[in-house]
Amino acid sequence: MVILFVGIAFIAIGAQVTLSHYRQNFHHKSMWLPVISAPLFSLTGIVLALVRVEWLFLLFTALMWLGVVIGSVGFYFHFHGVGVRVGGFKMRNFLVGPPVILPVLFIAMCALGLLAMYWR
Repeated sequence: MVILFVGIAFIAIGAQVTLSHYRQNFHHKSMWLPVISAPLFSLTGIVLALVRVEWLFLLFTALMWLGVVIGSVGFYFHFHGVGVRVGGFKMRNFLVGPPVILPVLFIAMCALGLLAMYWR
């Protein structure tokens, strides 16, 4: 059930990250990483919840680790993006700049997927 939840959650996360990065015109190539990977994570999680095949367990685990890396890179870029705005790391820049919490949510959802895999 947790794997199905992770798969469905990545649909919403993928939609949000796609809209946000589209709004910024994908000005950095790394913006494509979560846009491409979120639907892949979603599809793999949903299929794994329905069809329990060993190679899918391995693939989903590897993808969740990749998602932790992608989310960490995203956190760096988002946090750095707040800092380069006029005024630096002031509260208003955290409110209007790149959402620092969204990459953390991406990492957390991957971590939940990993917990489900290692505690099965």
